[in-house]
Amino acid sequence: MTISILRTADAWWVQTATGAARIRTDATTTRELLAERPAIDAAARTVGTVPVNSLELLSPITTPCRVVAQATNYASHVKDVGRDPAKTPLTFFRKASGSVTGPFGDVVKPEHVELLDYELEIGLVIGRELPVGTEVTAANLADFVAGLVVTNDVSARDVQLPKMQFFESKSYPTFTPVGPALVLVDADELARFGELRLRLSVNGEERQNTLVEGDIMFPPVQALQALSQFQKLDAGDILLTGTPVGTALTTHGVTPKGDLDLGAFLSAQYEHNPKYLHDGDVVEAGIATDDGAIDLGVQRNVVVYK
Repeated sequence: MTISILRTADAWWVQTATGAARIRTDATTTRELLAERPAIDAAARTVGTVPVNSLELLSPITTPCRVVAQATNYASHVKDVGRDPAKTPLTFFRKASGSVTGPFGDVVKPEHVELLDYELEIGLVIGRELPVGTEVTAANLADFVAGLVVTNDVSARDVQLPKMQFFESKSYPTFTPVGPALVLVDADELARFGELRLRLSVNGEERQNTLVEGDIMFPPVQALQALSQFQKLDAGDILLTGTPVGTALTTHGVTPKGDLDLGAFLSAQYEHNPKYLHDGDVVEAGIATDDGAIDLGVQRNVVVYK
């Protein structure tokens, strides 16, 4: 059975059927907490004494940490932005961990950004050191992936596209909402990764609703196999695993005819695409299996224009 860990400013908690039970620990970081599994298990066996809705939840992933992301990893999204999945390689980029915010915090748009987008993604939480050169297989994947989290890879498209700059466009403060829970999974639960469904809405309008299986191009084993060839990871680091179709960015209906002209494309995005995020928009995002056996929770973030 999964264990859902919550974090507040002064404590770590396990969410139970009756509330939240405090974990008896001095850990101040996600990395330190993951090393205290007996304390986590003890809390999971107790009765929750605090209502979950009374807690002011922070990101269950503490910073600084490594935030690594897979680019264009769902075939539906690749097609929607005008590319061919068969010709799309496995690629990664980094986000500044200063972009991490809580599951109910505001997403703040910088003044110079106009095309603010969302990307719901499953975050893999690393549970132990993964040195460069480590062989990752289906058999040992759960040795390195401790849990899963809901993440939103918020993106400034009018910075990303002209500069071809992922790091800058996705690293502004509040551009990576994480949580509400860090859901610890065992090998059998992790094997159900493909059964997870990603759902995101803006002001109650559904924008993303996709099952992982059949759409994801490079699942966790392949991703970590490739990443471990050049990037060390530590406990508490996260890997964002890509987003499916439904982001505001699309070439459908807003693509200039003929060869892509970036200026014309951006003009079409500004003038004819209303799906970018606006001041006061409410973004709700959740991930779970359809049977509810694995439920990462739902985050709710309000967009604020600076």
